[in-house]
Order: sequence, then C-alpha cells, then structure tokens
Amino acid sequence: MLEPLSPLTQLRAALADGRANPASVAEQVITRANGNASRNTYLFLNADALRRQTETLAQSTERPPLWSVPISLKDCFDLASIPTSCGSPFYARQGAAARDSAIAARLHSTGALITGKTHLHPLAYGITGENADYGDCLQPRDPALLTGGSSSGAAASVQEGSALAAIGTDTGGSIRVPAALCGLTGYRASHRLPADVWPEAWQGGAHLAPSFDTLGFLLRDPRDAAPIAEALFGVPRCAAPEAPRIGCVPESYLAGCDPDALSGFAAWKHELAGAGAHLADFDSDQGDEPSWQPAEWDGAVEIFAGIQAHEASLLNAGHFDQFEPSIRDRLRWGSSLTESDLEALHLRWQTFRTGMARLLSRFDLLLMPCAPVSRLAAGADHSQVRPRILRYTSPFSLAGLPALSLPGELLGAPLGTGVQLAAAPGADALLLAYAEALGARIASRSSR
Repeated sequence: MLEPLSPLTQLRAALADGRANPASVAEQVITRANGNASRNTYLFLNADALRRQTETLAQSTERPPLWSVPISLKDCFDLASIPTSCGSPFYARQGAAARDSAIAARLHSTGALITGKTHLHPLAYGITGENADYGDCLQPRDPALLTGGSSSGAAASVQEGSALAAIGTDTGGSIRVPAALCGLTGYRASHRLPADVWPEAWQGGAHLAPSFDTLGFLLRDPRDAAPIAEALFGVPRCAAPEAPRIGCVPESYLAGCDPDALSGFAAWKHELAGAGAHLADFDSDQGDEPSWQPAEWDGAVEIFAGIQAHEASLLNAGHFDQFEPSIRDRLRWGSSLTESDLEALHLRWQTFRTGMARLLSRFDLLLMPCAPVSRLAAGADHSQVRPRILRYTSPFSLAGLPALSLPGELLGAPLGTGVQLAAAPGADALLLAYAEALGARIASRSSR
C-alpha cells in the first residue's frame, strides 16, 4: 500500500527542513547500491564521483525541481568520461563518452543526483534482464526472480532504494515489464516524446529500433510520475479526468495469462470502476463497423519483431558475432529481410495504427496486463517467454502510445502483477494526471 506522502514529497520535505542534505542522500545511495544477490544493479558506480556531485549541489544557490533526488541512468545513455556499454563489453571497449547525453544533461540541470549507470539486457534487446557478460539481474527483494528487462538495473535500483527514480527505455516493453515484475510503477513516454516538448531527447543515447524506442522512467509511487515527467521531459501538469472512458482488452485475449496476472488485472478493473471510470471491452458492440480487429492484434508481434530486428541489424552492422547467440541470430534475421518483406510489414503496421486510432476515438484510455506472467525464475529457460510477453506490450509500442504500468500489489494482488494504462499519442499529461489521482485515492484509503 501507499504511504500518506509519496517518496518524492517525503524527500523534498526532509531536504527543506534539514533532516537530509545532498551528502546524506549520496551516502544512502552508496550503502544501498548493488543490493541484489547478483551485485550488478549498476554497471558503473563511483562513490567518489557521487560525493563530488553532492559538493556541487550543496554549493548551489538555487533548488531546481529535482534537487538532490537520486536518479539512476540506464547504460545506453552517455555520461561524460564514462564508457557506454549498452550491456555489451564490445561497446564498453569503444572508449569513454566525450560529453553528456541530453537526458544526463537534463538530470544535471534539474538538480538530480545521478547515482550511476544501470544494468541492461544486451543492446536493450530482451525482456528478461539476463546478460551472459555482466550477469543476470536479480531482484533485490527476491533473489529467486529476475527483474525482467531490458531496463533491468533500473528496476533493481528503485527496488533496492538506491534511486528514487530510474531512467529507462521502452521499445517493446522494456520499462513496463520490469516495473510490473518488480512491483513498481513505470512510465513510457509517447514515442520520441511530443516533438514540441523536447526534440533532442535521444541525443547521446544508443537506439535499438528508432521506430519504436522511447524514453521513460521507473519509480515506486504513481503520484511521483507527473512531477518527475514535468521536470525532466517538460510534460505539463493538467487536471485528471474524473470519469474517463477506459477500454479493456477482452477476456478472449487473456487465455495465456497466469492466474496471478489475471488477478492483478481484475483488481485494477475494480479499482478504476470504483474511481468513477466507465469501463468497456474493446470488442463491445459499436454498430456495423467494429473498432477493434482481433486479427490485427494477433499479428502485432510479427509486425513489431520484424521491423525491430531490421533496424537493430542496421545499427549493429558488422558486429553481430560480438553478441550472445539469441541476439546474434535476431540481428542476422533482421538483416536478411528483403525490401519486399519490409514493405509488407510497414503496410500492416499502418493498418494497425489506423485501427488503434479508431479504438482511441472511443476511449480516453486503454487497459491491459503488462505481461501474461508474474515471475521469471532465475536460472530457468526463458527462451520462449519473449513472444508471449510481446503479445501484451507490442500493440502499444506499434501505436507509439504513452503508457503507465501500475503494480497489482498496490491493490493486494501478488508481486509481479501489473497493468498498463495507455493514452493517445501526445496525451502524456492526461495519463500522468490520472495516475496521480489514482495514487492519491489509494493512499487516502490506506491511511484511514
């Protein structure tokens, strides 16, 4: 359950009244960092560098919105004088970054304390958080479970408490899935972010598949997502919708979900209805022309995976053999796709986006589970899990939607369950405001 005050509100209050200061925050980060059994939340962590940041923060005469807030950075974004590994020793050996990426510069300008660079699935090209070179990322809370990926260390940093928020990326679920599996909240911004808000957002960041890649972050409390998105991404604050129309993926689509995932979905549907939302299934009767085509959704993974693999193969051309076999093989497959293959995929993608636009003309928000599974056991064979999970995440990726994963555990469902609530492209402010209102409702109820 949620405490009366969110973690961000609590930290700001402690900094304001002197109970905390930049140095004490940094020492807490150092104490908690790499607290998982695999000791690999961070691929780069330097205690001296953290302490030097606090000296700069302490000397500042201004207090920007994220002053002394500890935020981790996924290691596919440049941080000056440090190599960017993208989860691969091959890229780590290419040398240190000459300058900060745009997101690192934004973190500095908002006063954040960058805690370090976090673990990720190699090339951000995987959903489990496994990494043959840097070790599989285990949950600090339960060493028997993987964090999920690709923003694996990002999730671990928030779960272990070394970061209040964690910068991640989401191509086909890389924020939403680890957030759900680790009992966290995760925000995936509209694809490329709204262009008028921050056009340079990916500068200094390593893409996997530019057609789908977007930024975001993980954190504990949905009430903190809106203020952090405002500070980092310039997403304006707005009033939350009081009675939004929410479209729910129908039960016929959920046949592959495990019982825990279904219980989390049911819990959130009950919560949303109780908060005044109007819920209806995607396939509810809308006259002669249905606004949801199940066949289109059944093909979403094929569309997504092909375009993703092709774009990733172009970005990593000549280096396929540097990566573990599963990724190497995907890159080779992507490079083998012909112009005719890609043209067919893009035509199907456009049809899918048209169908999604029809769906969003009926609903303000869309709801579905983040994943059909609630746990990924460490050491188990997960070779078949990726397409199962992508079936739930790739539809929103294909449409470029902003999405927020909400943990089922907030409502008493098991750890590892989570739903994703998505809005129309560019409607990030509405989505974040609604999540903030939901968090306030849950916190109010739990404090009685």
